[in-house]
Order: sequence, then structure tokens, then C-alpha cells
Amino acid sequence: MLTEVLTRVAVVVGIMLPISIALFIGRERLETTFTEWRARLRISGPVLVVLGIALVLNRMMRRSDPDIGFHMTSAIRDIEGEFILIFQRVANAYLTEYFAWIYVYGYTYLLIFPAVAYFVLSDTRMFRRLLTAYTLNYGLGLVLYLLVIAYGPRNILAGELETVLYDHNPEYQHLTREVNRNTNVFPSLHTSLAATVGIFAYLSRDEYLKWFPVAVVLAVSVIISTMYLGIHWAIDVVAGLALAALCVWLSDVIVGRWSLSASIGRLTGSDGSDGADESDGVDSD
Repeated sequence: MLTEVLTRVAVVVGIMLPISIALFIGRERLETTFTEWRARLRISGPVLVVLGIALVLNRMMRRSDPDIGFHMTSAIRDIEGEFILIFQRVANAYLTEYFAWIYVYGYTYLLIFPAVAYFVLSDTRMFRRLLTAYTLNYGLGLVLYLLVIAYGPRNILAGELETVLYDHNPEYQHLTREVNRNTNVFPSLHTSLAATVGIFAYLSRDEYLKWFPVAVVLAVSVIISTMYLGIHWAIDVVAGLALAALCVWLSDVIVGRWSLSASIGRLTGSDGSDGADESDGVDSD
């Protein structure tokens, strides 16, 4: 079943990406990328490696179940009360289907397309900032998951929720089990990563004006879906929004003040400037 779900996600996202490339990126940027991709990859490669390491460590630590944090389910429930049940008042079959689709397919697409869009920009800074923000989200999110052990509404209010994702689409459990545990709720990484993409869409609206409203609608939909489907508490979502803002800010500080590729270039005696506009290290701003 996992293979089937992964295949469907790959097919859906695989269809959406070329359509989005045609709508938002355009032929001219693609043609330029074909001549500069090696230089861009060389500049951005170290950040890609760090992101890959963060993803592997994230997966390993989540599956190891160290149980070294503080159990906070009751505290979160006491603070929040029954707020999450407000979504049950507007619930219907169409909304449930929409948010289930958004939570799985829309979220995957929302994370992948911006990476493609920013890679085709001649200035690699936005691409490297996005990857850095992703890395920080996963890294800081993992630390918080280890420190805060809590169960989501679907585990605590199951009898009062009629829109739980796994009740309507049980096949998605096979996918989420590969990347999550039941106690991975604070903060909501779906929220933090979706909000991160939304913020970057705002920052890059001069380059991708048409993408900006699409990204905002998708990001907001992902955020709402986490509560509508009973996966996260509102407190998890607020924490996710704060994490997104922090990661975007830190990405600007890190990429703007320090360059891993430039450091490697100095060590190897190369200036790392083969073609692409690195806009790296010490910036003009």
C-alpha cells in the first residue's frame, strides 16, 4: 500500500510540476538554466548536502523513539480547550476531501516547486536561502519533537472529530508512518514549512508574481488542513508559524553573512565563480 500511495503522489506532483513550470517560470529562464546549471549546483551543492543530512538524521531520530522529553498533551489541552472542534461546525464531505488532498498532495507540491523555481534564477541566493530554511525547520523541529511529547486531537478527541484524515483516507497512514510518529505534533512542521514557502513567495514576488497568490492559498490550506483533519492543535500551528518566521530570518543571516561554498573555494584555491551569479558571502546590502 505504501508503494501505491507513493506512486500516486509522484504521479500527481509529476503532472503539476511541468504545468507550473510553464505557467510560472517560462522558457527563457529554463534556457539560461541549461547553460548555467553546473555552476549553480556547485554553488548550492553544500547546502543541498546539509539538507540531505538533516533529513536523514530527522528520519533516524523520529524512528528511534528516545522518549527524553516532557509529556505535554494535558497542558496543551488545558490551554487550548475545545478550540479545535470549531472546524466540525463547517465540516462536510467536500471540505474533508479537499483538505485531505491538500495535506498529502498539495503539501508535497508546495515544498518541491519553489526549489525548482528558485534554482532557475541566475542569482542562487534565494535558492540557497530556501534550502537553508528547510534545513532549519527540520533541525529545530526535530529538537522540539524530542523535547515536547504530545498527542494530537485525533488521538485525544477521536470520538468528537468526524474529519480525522485516517478515517476517511486510511491509506495515507502508510505514508505518514514513514515520516512521523503520533507524538510529533509540537510544532506543526506542515505549518512551518508551508508558511516558510508562503513567506518566500512574498519575498520573491518580483520574480514570480503569479506564483505568489497560488503559494499563499496553498500554504493557508495546508495550515488549516492540519487542524481540520485533527492532526494538530491550534497551539502546534502557532508554534509552526513562529518557527517559520525564525527559519526565514535565520536563512537570511546565514546565507547573507557566511558562505560554505566560498569557504570550500578558499580551501581548494578556487573562487567558485564559474558563471552563475553567486551573490554570496559578504553581500552588498
